Amino acid sequence: MNYLSLKTSRFLFSISLLFSFLSAFAQNHGKIKGTITTSDGDAAAGVNIILKNTKYGTVSNDDGSFDFSRVKPSTYIIQVSLSGYETLEREIIVSEYETITTNLQLKVSNKELNEVVVNGKKSNLSKKTDYVARMPLKNLENPQVYNVIHKELLQEQIAVDIRSAVQNATGAISKIYPSGGLEISFRGFSTGVNARNGMETLSGRSSISIDNAERIEVLKGPSGTLFGSSVSSFGGVVNLVTKKPFETSKTEISYTGGSFGLQRVAVDFNMPLTQNKKVLFRMNASANTENSFLNYGFNKTVLFAPSIIYKATDRLTLSLDTEIFNTNNTRPTYGRSYAAGLTNPTDLKVDYKTSLFADDLDAKTTSPKIFAQAEYKISGNWKSTTLFSLVDERVDHSYQYYTAWKSPTEVQRMVSRFGPIHNNFTNFQENINGEFSTGSIKHKLLAGINYRFTKGTFKYATTQVLDEIDVTTDFEPIRKSDVDPKLKEMQFGVPNEQTFSVYASDVVSFTDRLSAMLSLRLDNFVQKKIEDTEGYNQTALSPKLGLVYELVKEQVSLFGNYMNGFQNSGPVNQPDGSILILKPIYANQYEGGVKVEAFNKKLSTTLSYYNITIDNATRTNPDGYNIQDGKQVSKGIDFEFIANPINGLNLTAGYAYNDNRIVKSSDASIEGNKASGAPENVLNFWVSYKFQNTLKNLGFGFGGNYVDKQYKFEDESFYAPSYSIYSATVFYDRPVWRLGVKFNNLTNTKYWDSYGMAQTPANFLVNLTIRI
Repeated sequence: MNYLSLKTSRFLFSISLLFSFLSAFAQNHGKIKGTITTSDGDAAAGVNIILKNTKYGTVSNDDGSFDFSRVKPSTYIIQVSLSGYETLEREIIVSEYETITTNLQLKVSNKELNEVVVNGKKSNLSKKTDYVARMPLKNLENPQVYNVIHKELLQEQIAVDIRSAVQNATGAISKIYPSGGLEISFRGFSTGVNARNGMETLSGRSSISIDNAERIEVLKGPSGTLFGSSVSSFGGVVNLVTKKPFETSKTEISYTGGSFGLQRVAVDFNMPLTQNKKVLFRMNASANTENSFLNYGFNKTVLFAPSIIYKATDRLTLSLDTEIFNTNNTRPTYGRSYAAGLTNPTDLKVDYKTSLFADDLDAKTTSPKIFAQAEYKISGNWKSTTLFSLVDERVDHSYQYYTAWKSPTEVQRMVSRFGPIHNNFTNFQENINGEFSTGSIKHKLLAGINYRFTKGTFKYATTQVLDEIDVTTDFEPIRKSDVDPKLKEMQFGVPNEQTFSVYASDVVSFTDRLSAMLSLRLDNFVQKKIEDTEGYNQTALSPKLGLVYELVKEQVSLFGNYMNGFQNSGPVNQPDGSILILKPIYANQYEGGVKVEAFNKKLSTTLSYYNITIDNATRTNPDGYNIQDGKQVSKGIDFEFIANPINGLNLTAGYAYNDNRIVKSSDASIEGNKASGAPENVLNFWVSYKFQNTLKNLGFGFGGNYVDKQYKFEDESFYAPSYSIYSATVFYDRPVWRLGVKFNNLTNTKYWDSYGMAQTPANFLVNLTIRI
């Protein structure tokens, strides 16, 4: 072989090696993708998926989807293995260039409720919801900030009421209205749990039970565009998502006992009513009795909440969700006024656990609710959802207590009796959801109409000052027999109201990372004439705009939004006899921030800055004339952190900074002052760990809440001091039973809400849950 031939052979050999190397490196890989659902068809989020005997592993997304990229051609076993579930395995053959699609459904064992769980509990990082945007939209795709509180967290905390539950949301603080309903404040404004599965469920005098709660969603910012003025406050919306029937027979019985005579029984019963599982039934019920920590006071509640789902066809699903919640309790005492020099409740010399009123001055309420839904799949990308809701709140009687403090030791006592009161709220709603494309641009569309009708009756009786006492001497609490003879009866006409709304929202995806939300609502509000008061008609237009860019696909998104909220206001009589027709009061929010969901769904965090401006606020000038030129600005920071860094360890924390001030008012002395009930700093956290090997099934949790100083009045004359409270729990959780002990207010801190009402000192709870 000559030199040239040898050189040529070496060159060809080198080329062969190079092609072999490139061929190995650029091997034609395949792909596996699919979705995981529960047995009732819901998406299974946060589930671990592996290819057996390989390094491949992933976690399902909020919509249950997953994928494996660059999979070498071969035969694999895909496996989903969860505690309390039958191990799911399926053989997959991957070929070159091929994408294999496989859909997997979890089959629940006889030892667990039908929930998607990871290591025995549902992931607290999941933010999957169809209610926040009224369409399926991932958290990273949504330009709105929201928190989701799952029932698994509430079970871990042994939460026995909605009030303690919502304080897991960033910046949220709660208190009881003097009328008895639940008030929740965030971003400097107050609201109630005004939405139930996205529909109106106002209950300002009867409160809401926690026993039928699957999760609680707290939407931040004015949300009038999609929810309307009756459901949304300028701070946002609180939406209660109820428990739904599923395909497996299951019963859960829970008993909770504790301090101040707490005795509580709850039952969650589920079963399919037909063999083909097209008709499903679920009943949640509870009975609760407890005394106040005060020397007088009590709370008794009874809940019945049956629900049924009928899968009429492959396209049509009908559901009926009903509830009756009866309460018999005492109301908190409201301080109407405080003499000069009294700045906060610690100045008052009344004993922390002493009531000025006896508990025969009670309240009885009932609130039947009916919610019906028909969901029809028009096609693969389009569906129709028709909804009806009826909330019938009735107050048999409600004694409410008031005080006027003349000095640290001297107080005047007053009582009013409300009732009978009847509030009826009826809603009809139709939503059309669909997906389509215009060229390369993708659209998720919502179009809806809503009709709301309200009517009611209102009776009221009040007294003048009943007496004045020195709280440092022996005194008797005021009783019903002292009040009834001195009540002066009054009755007020309540005008019927109706609202007709049309709205639309389009999420436009320009690329797989850049999208915009464009929403608009037209709201026509009519109040009927009643007695000598003329009716009136208002129309409000409410836009919502949002922009999202996924900086890191499916991990980090930057977002900004403009949101609008509004309140309809009735005409007012002026001192000269004229009538001022008020315009709707608008709140406009600008917000921007970042959302992160990283490390295979082990971390979820949101950080944002917002500015809410209220224009058209009404004020009264020194001559008694109403003028609509007030202005209020609320701005601040929201930060939420949720993590599951290792199996069994869960971290939840939130920090909110809020500066809510009166910018313009008829009273120049309060301009620049803080708004009432709006603390500047609010912090919450909860850490829990469940042992995975040694001491398996044993767990513990620890958490706390910090709330800054809150002014009761906008003249900043009286405030509730800042406070920190801490709680801890120890639990032993097995598939068929669970035992937990909870210690609240570990440091026995004395603290007050923004109304100046004393709150519960140190207490404990013991819970036993049996799963059959």
